[in-house]
Amino acid sequence: MERLYYDDAYLRAFDARVAAVREDGWIALDRSAFYPTSGGQPHDTGSLCWDGGSAWVTDVEAADGAVWHRTDAALRPGTAVHGTVDWDRRWDHMQQHAGDHLLAGAVWQTLQGVTVGLHTGEEDSSIDIEMPGGRTRLTDAERNALETLVNQRVQRDDPIRCWFPSEEELKTLPLRKRPTVSEHLRIVAMGDYEMVPCGGTHPRSTGQIGPVKILSAAPARGLMRLRFLAGMRAVRYFQAAARSAEETAAALSAPVPDAPEALKREREEQKEKRSDLENRLLSAVLEALRAGKRGNVYAGHLPFADAGLLVRAAGELIREKDAAALLSCPGKAGRAIVFARGENVDADMAALLRECGGRGGGKPDLAQGSAPDEGVLDRAMARLLP
Repeated sequence: MERLYYDDAYLRAFDARVAAVREDGWIALDRSAFYPTSGGQPHDTGSLCWDGGSAWVTDVEAADGAVWHRTDAALRPGTAVHGTVDWDRRWDHMQQHAGDHLLAGAVWQTLQGVTVGLHTGEEDSSIDIEMPGGRTRLTDAERNALETLVNQRVQRDDPIRCWFPSEEELKTLPLRKRPTVSEHLRIVAMGDYEMVPCGGTHPRSTGQIGPVKILSAAPARGLMRLRFLAGMRAVRYFQAAARSAEETAAALSAPVPDAPEALKREREEQKEKRSDLENRLLSAVLEALRAGKRGNVYAGHLPFADAGLLVRAAGELIREKDAAALLSCPGKAGRAIVFARGENVDADMAALLRECGGRGGGKPDLAQGSAPDEGVLDRAMARLLP
């Protein structure tokens, strides 16, 4: 069976004949340009046409020395077909796969990280790396240096060579990683800095990989997973990032380079304003609650507050060791409730909340929860007042 993509990864159309049909309907051709899922690179899709019919190739796999194609229409052995590869999908995978090579090689050369797995996904790609000492992250400086090195090699537009060496030649090659097969071994080399066994499809030069953008370097199953984009995926990312930066800068009335600092200043100003507003609101709440104090109990429903403000108000009120606070505000389940007491009050606020029809819990001196109506405050007041 002839795998045409080995000799020409740019071959988009070919003629072949159906060599075999499995019981599950998958077909093998005597020659094929469709790449099967392998080595972290996804399969091709495309079409097969013949006299009187056509089918879409939805999956491709290599098994038993043949390349098998799943199609959405049945074919018979011996049928002559014309195949067409979905070029946009193939080209995207070629860029991502070659980006794998560049990153894996650069990580090995600069950080002595060993790539043990790779994956090309629909949105981004990744390589899993075993780092010295079990590291699972990169510093910002390491990540920037790695990304810069890879893109410098892209801009050099070095040739990418794929070939099947003889046993004698193979022994002399400076491979980044040893082969996992002993027969029909194919080598891929990029410039003078990357050389590994690989059966995938690749551009003719590093320049055709396009820009490479590292998205993250984070722990994954005890390894470091490097997520990245290459080629047009990276271009689309840069376009979206640029639009976002421009819109943010316009909203802040600042040039794009100054937008981060302008945003930081605005957030600090908003934080100060919010803190001042919250303090003013707390003062007003405390004044109102103190004016309506009954015995040693401060109680009230605060329609403009939230649970956080209730906790702050209660904390201020129970500075009085003989005081108790029974507070509520609008909540998802009717009303949010906060019960609190000073250290001289003999009452379990968590138990009181539940006994009066509320839901929630906490500690004897502070409980939080919810209740369906205002009756919980009245019932709690009746229990605390003599």
